[in-house]
Amino acid sequence: MARSDARPPTVPHRIRTLLRRRSAPGVRPEPGRRAHPLARAAGLVAVVVGGAWLGLLTVGVVRAPVGPVNTTMGLHPSVDGGTEIRIPPLGALSLDTHTAPFRLRVDVDQLDAERSRDLVDHPERISGLQDAIAEDVGDGILTLAVRSGAAVVVGATALGLIVYRRPRRALAAGGLALALLATSGATAWATWNPNSVLEPRFSGLLSSAPSVVGNARSIVSDFDVYQQELARLVTNVTKLYDATSTLPAYQPDPTTIRVLHVSDIHLNPASWEIIASLVDQYEIDVIVDSGDTMDHGTKAENRFLDPVADLGAPYIWVRGNHDSRDTQTYLSGLDGVHVLDEGRAVDVAGLRFAGIGDPQFTPDRSKPQGGKAAAERAGVQLAAEIRDHRRAGKPVDVAVVHDPQAARKVDGVVPLALSGHIHKQRTWLMELGTRLRTEGSTGGGGLRALEGKKPDPIETSVLYFDRDSRRLQAWDEIRLGGLGLTTAEVSRHLVKENQPGGASPAPSGSGSGSPSVPSTAEASPRRSGGDR
Repeated sequence: MARSDARPPTVPHRIRTLLRRRSAPGVRPEPGRRAHPLARAAGLVAVVVGGAWLGLLTVGVVRAPVGPVNTTMGLHPSVDGGTEIRIPPLGALSLDTHTAPFRLRVDVDQLDAERSRDLVDHPERISGLQDAIAEDVGDGILTLAVRSGAAVVVGATALGLIVYRRPRRALAAGGLALALLATSGATAWATWNPNSVLEPRFSGLLSSAPSVVGNARSIVSDFDVYQQELARLVTNVTKLYDATSTLPAYQPDPTTIRVLHVSDIHLNPASWEIIASLVDQYEIDVIVDSGDTMDHGTKAENRFLDPVADLGAPYIWVRGNHDSRDTQTYLSGLDGVHVLDEGRAVDVAGLRFAGIGDPQFTPDRSKPQGGKAAAERAGVQLAAEIRDHRRAGKPVDVAVVHDPQAARKVDGVVPLALSGHIHKQRTWLMELGTRLRTEGSTGGGGLRALEGKKPDPIETSVLYFDRDSRRLQAWDEIRLGGLGLTTAEVSRHLVKENQPGGASPAPSGSGSGSPSVPSTAEASPRRSGGDR
């Protein structure tokens, strides 16, 4: 019987045929031809999702004004969706606004001074602020949706070209990415929960917000009151900026060394604007910060310190009882910052400074606090280090500490000691001749200023030193009204005693001012200035 030619080829024959096809010149195998359909589908899903994610992270971000602030909006992959509002350096606010595979993140970048001032100049617009904010948010989200659509298409298409090297499959990946985003958006729309603002979750420093501003339900139910308070807050912040931008500046002798003494900022972001303004107007040579720049000393607060590098003058700093070791390490890495601790001395702007950090860290309640005794021991250690510097032929001109109790222990070993801690401007000439100056709160008590009926004033001082003798000649005390007040006061004080046991050199570039500081008592300055 003849063999039939229709008999199917054997398996080895199929393999040989396939190998001949793959090795034939000009014949290119299709990628993934032998892959299982599920594997091909999984690979396509990975390309679509991965490309869409890369596109969103790369170009899927928009900057949008919302009321008086500038924000950055973006979509980020998420399992449970929701909205996150981040307010550096205070923390974040999370809302369960929707359920979708993406999270809406809004970063509050900065207060726009021009738009804020416009609200102050036209108070009738405050009543429409809620509607304006809602419109701004809507415009921002619409722009974000369009940009995100383009971002996922570009990202998935680009990744598809890299993986498949075929334009048709790459375009298919881009189309699927756009369909995925549209489906996710429809899911978010269907699950949108406008009542989520009533049950926010706070993180970072904002975790204490409910105890400060009340729960969200109270804010919503009393929105009229809340709106009035919001308007008042915007007005006060704007007036605060205006007051500091036009402070009268004293022009001493050109050779005089000018030192700006600040302290106890306590995480008030307005302080950096004030300090930068004073550095520019008074032509400050060096800034001295006697501590408590932070409030809790957490790593989340560290970004608050970044403006220090751009203030326009070298920055000398000692640790306060609200500043952690992590705060100190972070500041040490910033340009132009000199951290003083353990009696370390530095020469800046023609003066030699030495200081020691506060031995206590008040926010850490797990460790017992040393109180007055710990501060005094730190002062004794600093005094010993200053004596060593003097014996080495490098006398210290200014000692810097946080607690005045520590400063009392350097009496007689240095002409001038600077401190903070008590949130009041005070000056003493101590028993052995050292002048002790404590600075007020340059942060107006910090974030707590929003809690009290009469917030602390914002206080700082400009110190004038003779370049030859390196002794204090005069100082200007600057006092700004806290939130709700618009006063700006500057008072001049001249020095008679510039060194222990000696007479004062003649002031360089002096002028008329308030009477000299009493030789043995706390200074009682006369305030000048008034409502702006």
